[in-house]
Amino acid sequence: MTAHTLPDADTQATLKQNLANVQQRLQDAASSAKRSADTIQLLAVSKTKPIEYVNAIAEQGQTCFGENYLQEALEKIAQRPDLTWHFIGPIQSNKTKPIAEQFDWVESVDRLKIARRLSSQRPPEKGPLNILLEVNISGQASKAGFAPEQIMQVAEEVLALPNLTLRGLMTIPAPSDTLEAQRQPLAQMRQLLEQLQTQHPEAQLDTLSMGMSGDLEAAVLEGSTEVRIGTDLFGARN
Repeated sequence: MTAHTLPDADTQATLKQNLANVQQRLQDAASSAKRSADTIQLLAVSKTKPIEYVNAIAEQGQTCFGENYLQEALEKIAQRPDLTWHFIGPIQSNKTKPIAEQFDWVESVDRLKIARRLSSQRPPEKGPLNILLEVNISGQASKAGFAPEQIMQVAEEVLALPNLTLRGLMTIPAPSDTLEAQRQPLAQMRQLLEQLQTQHPEAQLDTLSMGMSGDLEAAVLEGSTEVRIGTDLFGARN
């Protein structure tokens, strides 16, 4: 195995403990939801964090990492092509080519134009790019994403694109203070995915990416298959 640069011993110990804490939280949430923790993937959101932090968490067996900023992400991917990289940030049309070429997953597809560009720019030898449609489930003016009522039609068109595999849906709901309030939009997301699965039984629609450091428990209760955790793993953003 290639030797990778790591942070100092104290930082390594902190990151290791953080990962253990998040894994325990995920385990507890899964137990409450009467689910197996194995059905929920942890995506480590490493944006703004140095590659040494990624290496330290990867050393503990974490393989999936999420990035928001393209240039920073490309530098990390070049150093760790062995890891699975998810693009989770806003996508500008002029940035689709390197995203299509370098990432394994794109979770933030919020316009059909972006899906079409990713499909046409994906190198065929890399196999289809896994994508999620971003849903603006809370209808926030400040947030990107499709309106829930657009999803069936959009999915129809995306499923016809040659170099993509539509795997499901992603959302960032408006923040809420109580578990009950957090669960409402997430329940709508679950129903939306179920509707899609019913309409397209032939498709590999197995992913519901929702839940972050603040609403992990609510997301697991509502069927999330992937939680995106940054702050609780790596500490506050730089």
